[in-house]
Amino acid sequence: MPDPTNTEIAAALDELGDLSELDGAAIYRINAYHTAAKTVREAPVSVLGLARQARATELPGIGATIQEKIIALADEGAIPATVKLRAKFPPGVIEMTHLPGLGPKRARRLFEELGIDSLDALRAAAEEHRVSSLRGFGPKAEEAILASLRLAGAGERPARVVLDKALAIADPLIAALREHPASQRVELAGSARRMTDTVKDLDVIATASDPLALARAAAQLNLVEEAGTPTEAGVRLRTHTGIRVDLRIVAPDQFGNLLQHLTGSKQHNMALRDAAVRKGLHVSEYGVLDDATDETHRCATEHDVYALLGLQYIEPELRENRGELEAAAAGALPDPIELVDLRGDLHCHTTSSDGTASIEEMALAARATGYEYLAITDHSASFGFGDEVSPERLRQQIAHIRSVDVDGLELLAGSEVNILPDGSLDYDDELLGELDWVIASVHSSFRMSAEQMTARMIRAIEHPLVDAIGHPSGRKLERRAAYSLNIERVIEAAARTGTMLEINSNPDRRDLNDIHARAAAAAGVPIVINTDSHRTAGFAVARYGIATARRAWLTTAHVVNTQPWHAVQALRPRHLNGRPRRRLRTGASTARG
Repeated sequence: MPDPTNTEIAAALDELGDLSELDGAAIYRINAYHTAAKTVREAPVSVLGLARQARATELPGIGATIQEKIIALADEGAIPATVKLRAKFPPGVIEMTHLPGLGPKRARRLFEELGIDSLDALRAAAEEHRVSSLRGFGPKAEEAILASLRLAGAGERPARVVLDKALAIADPLIAALREHPASQRVELAGSARRMTDTVKDLDVIATASDPLALARAAAQLNLVEEAGTPTEAGVRLRTHTGIRVDLRIVAPDQFGNLLQHLTGSKQHNMALRDAAVRKGLHVSEYGVLDDATDETHRCATEHDVYALLGLQYIEPELRENRGELEAAAAGALPDPIELVDLRGDLHCHTTSSDGTASIEEMALAARATGYEYLAITDHSASFGFGDEVSPERLRQQIAHIRSVDVDGLELLAGSEVNILPDGSLDYDDELLGELDWVIASVHSSFRMSAEQMTARMIRAIEHPLVDAIGHPSGRKLERRAAYSLNIERVIEAAARTGTMLEINSNPDRRDLNDIHARAAAAAGVPIVINTDSHRTAGFAVARYGIATARRAWLTTAHVVNTQPWHAVQALRPRHLNGRPRRRLRTGASTARG
């Protein structure tokens, strides 16, 4: 029996967590299994190999007991505790736990209260409206179950990986290849280079003085779990995280052709080929063929490829066939925003809510990032933190923030207030008026109708003390779909009131998405790119917000926090609506610029 891979170990630990929850185990035990599964799934090296050396406990979330379970899985083919728990529940109930939005607790209730013990029985019960009769389910939950069953019946779509998880593998893999003596050029291609939200696999292009030596070295990297047969043309790899990598090695004078071709997108390349044919040219990964001369031009760089076609160079993030070819032909592509253009962050959390660092620690981390200003925006009381962020405690926090002096950083007192189901906010206007910055977000009641959610959002947008709307669609990539929302009406309301919309840089969110961010900017809505940091290292995720902005064709003119704080302050709705701008009372140094 082959040793289990990281993916298989993670699946086994997740199953044990689900079975434990079905069995009513303590929440700490359930969380321990799922936390360990996440660690194993994302580990770049063989976790079983570490376990056999008694070193798996060096990984976060894996203790001696879980290490023993990993070894038992390898030696016995199953974790003994899992075998015992499987015997307590019908296989169909376990299948039910895997349906999106259902989970072990609800599956157990369906089994115990309605006798539902299979997916077929669940479908029948939902179609007969017996599920909605259970307290806590209702018609919307019933509809969601039927939708999940339809998707399950249609077969699962290919697994996709959120971009930051993919780049956590791509970056060290490429760095290792670049260090090899035979390496000349190594670049990432594919959808990861276009900085899409998620990717299916990774494409890497290289040139080398000894192609076979580089391919063999790639197959032997510690990151690699399984490799095909290395050849001079490259090698196919599978990493310990389950991501597949296609390494292609090409002649230096053809590098640009292959890099352009494999970067895509498919839609961009099809449109590019069609445009080229009208000029008597044929574009492929092998070169650009000129019908008039029967000559194939091989290009060492992508710039050469686009120049041959009479086009301005098109940045990878723009290659989606959304008008970039026409703009490139006219020399009218935007000058896209860069990470270095951000001058501040207006959404972060501290230990006053669910962050892991103090106000002072977050301020120092922001300054180290190069920011000129930072808004502390801990969650409000109705998010579940109670007295920790009560109105009185928030007033104390405002005073504390204004007493903090971090040289070179303007520290702002803010809050991420909840948009309640009726669109009102959970702090009164007097308290909101004391804050330097108010960002309002939806954190509950996601299953409202599109009409209700849109009205809820618009009411918050129209509140004169709301500066920005955080993560407007509520989506979490590969985990939770956006809630129903008429985004066009939301954009119209934001444009009318001057309320800013956020691109949340958290790689699991990237919300607004690129399509909606482009539409918002075109409508004149001010955009703010924030990290929503909950820890000092969290400011690094700004690269994903910038990536979304670049894919949305945004420039510095569209993004307010590319400007100094006094300029951002002047754009706030409370100022635009004729309210006097309140002078900041802070001990922080004046911002640069």
